[in-house]
Amino acid sequence: MNIPNVSPTLEQRIIGVMRIRRYSRATEQGYVGWYKRYVLFQKEVCGRMRHPAEMGAAEVEAFLTHLAVNRNVSAATQNQALNALVFLYREVLAMPIEGIAAMRARPRKNLPVVLAVEEVRALLDGVRGDAGLAVKLLYGCGLRVAEVQKLRIKDVDVAGGKLEVRGGKGDKDRVLTLPKSLRTPIEEHLGRVRAVFEADRRDGVPGVRLPHAITMRNPSAAESWP
Repeated sequence: MNIPNVSPTLEQRIIGVMRIRRYSRATEQGYVGWYKRYVLFQKEVCGRMRHPAEMGAAEVEAFLTHLAVNRNVSAATQNQALNALVFLYREVLAMPIEGIAAMRARPRKNLPVVLAVEEVRALLDGVRGDAGLAVKLLYGCGLRVAEVQKLRIKDVDVAGGKLEVRGGKGDKDRVLTLPKSLRTPIEEHLGRVRAVFEADRRDGVPGVRLPHAITMRNPSAAESWP
């Protein structure tokens, strides 16, 4: 869903506070999205745009109740919206809100879907190319999707048979064993990537995005192989 930019100034403040506290980019995007939905909902209710500082617990309760009753969101989604708005008021606006009494979404109890060994093997055999390698890393190393997407060359030690996750959930690092069956596919993948990397360097293509102002401390890092 395309959500229009409501208040760039306040959005920038939210992002700034979250980056100082080292929240993940996924959480950052989620919280900004809930802030926008909250403001747009209040505009629909009262017919005009209102700054969150002009609102409070009553408006937050109305929004959360709307999510549960009219949007039929899950309990987890409603809780994420609540966390985002509590963060907005407490950490960004310095206006803590207490005693939210919104109608709560009911948590669903679902039985987990567990694949049989044969089904897992068929699934892994059926996914090819770079996507197939990513899926095998998800399964073989117990990675999250975002962690696979953020892997760097320097995080994969094929010779040592290990893989390092930097800034995982909770901004924690961990070291994982790299399955032997994936070492050859990863070496082949790195060979293909190295050819693209060297072609990009010859063509002057910009390097990768680096977090936390690393580019200012090490300008060449974005275009280095690791």
